[in-house]
Amino acid sequence: MCLTDIRARMHRACDEAARPCDSVTLVAVCKNRTAEEIAPLLAAGQRVFGENRVQEAAAKWPALRAAHGDIELHLIGQLQTNKAKEAVALFDVIESLDRENLADALVAEMKKQNRILPCFIQVNTGEEPQKGGAAPKDLPDFYAYCRNAGIDVAGLMCIPPAQDVAALHFALLRKLAGELPAPKPLQLSMGMSGDFETAIR
Repeated sequence: MCLTDIRARMHRACDEAARPCDSVTLVAVCKNRTAEEIAPLLAAGQRVFGENRVQEAAAKWPALRAAHGDIELHLIGQLQTNKAKEAVALFDVIESLDRENLADALVAEMKKQNRILPCFIQVNTGEEPQKGGAAPKDLPDFYAYCRNAGIDVAGLMCIPPAQDVAALHFALLRKLAGELPAPKPLQLSMGMSGDFETAIR
């Protein structure tokens, strides 16, 4: 699947949903991809990327950033608290905030490094025991905890169970976001290569 095709499909989905195309951001996930493989995307103008692992990102993105200063890098994989220091230094957005001790570790590191990173709370919409994320019923309390701790909660993120109808989980995430007392509308990070058009709708 090439970038041009994805962008065209995004535009069609936005038109069908009667929403402006600039209201949707493509996060190009680059886990297991080399800097050489990422270079064509950069040449084509893609600037927002996602990585699953801190160590893998640290090996390739500093050099890419040196050549392209406008890159925005998202951590989308589960983050261990002992990697918070590296994550705050390397990434621009954390999308997998899912527990209180991680919120505490991120706040401490942001203060030390004088950086404020927007964070997305990962919601385990399918309540899968093997997957990270706050359970929907626990989200209001966890959201309040993060806000009180000083986290800039930019939005919510979910990864639906592979066997489920993704639209149901996307609709749930949107509903949950609308019920939180946020000072501004929360962003929703959802949809992958097989269902991003549904997420846009």
